[in-house]
Amino acid sequence: MTPAPEWLTRLAARADLSAHPWFRDHPVPDSGVRHSAVLVLFGPGEDGAVDVLLTERSHTLRSHPGQVSFPGGRLDPGDTGPVDAALREAQEEVGLDPAGVEVVAVWPSLHLAPSSSAVTPVIGWWPEPVPVGVVDRGEVARVARVPLADLLAGDRRFSAVFGPYRGPGFEVHGLFVWGFTAMLLDAVLDLAGLTEPWDTAVERELPERVMSPWMRDADAFDPPSDDDDADDDDDRERS
Repeated sequence: MTPAPEWLTRLAARADLSAHPWFRDHPVPDSGVRHSAVLVLFGPGEDGAVDVLLTERSHTLRSHPGQVSFPGGRLDPGDTGPVDAALREAQEEVGLDPAGVEVVAVWPSLHLAPSSSAVTPVIGWWPEPVPVGVVDRGEVARVARVPLADLLAGDRRFSAVFGPYRGPGFEVHGLFVWGFTAMLLDAVLDLAGLTEPWDTAVERELPERVMSPWMRDADAFDPPSDDDDADDDDDRERS
C-alpha cells in the first residue's frame, strides 16, 4: 500500500480553510439549501506520481452536459453524511470500492447560490488503486485519472471565460475543466502549496462541448437554478 504524500497529510491537518477566499466568500446559509458532496480522490499512478480522479458527464444530460466533475451528488435520505454520499456516488458512477478509500479530510461546505446548494468536498487517498470506469453512460461519458503534474503545468492553465464569468480553467487529456470543479482544484493546489507559476492573463472561451443548452444563447448569462455540478439526480430521471 502506498502511503499518502506528505503534502496531502499537511493539507488534511490545516485548520485555516475558512480564511481561504473561496470558502470565505461562499458561506452556507442556515436554511433553504440542498446538500451534496463530491469526492476529491488522489492516488498513486502507474509511474508512482500522484493523480486525481475526474469524470466527464454524459453529453446527453440536460444540465452540465460534457462538463468535467468529481464523482459526487446529492445526499440521499439513507446517507449518514457527506462522506457516505460521496463514496456511494463514486461507486455508482465509476465502480469505485468505498472500502479502498482513506478519507483524510472533510472540508467546509461551499454555497453555490445559483442552485441553492451546499457542496461538501471530501478529500480522499487511494492507497491501492484498482481499475474504474464508466458504469452508466447515461450519466458519465468518461473516467480519467489525471496526473497532478499535468494540472500544475503552466501551459495547461488559463482563465475560463463565459460572458461575465471568469474563473480557473485547465485543459488536460482532452478534458476542459472549468466552473466548480476547476475552482475546487485550484483551491486544493493552492492550499497544498503545489501551485506553480502560470500566466493569469491568458483567457479562453468555453468550448461548445461543455455548454448547457441555455448557454448557447449568447444573451443568456444567468444559469438555471435547478442544478449544479454535484446535483445530478434530476438528470438521471430525465435522461
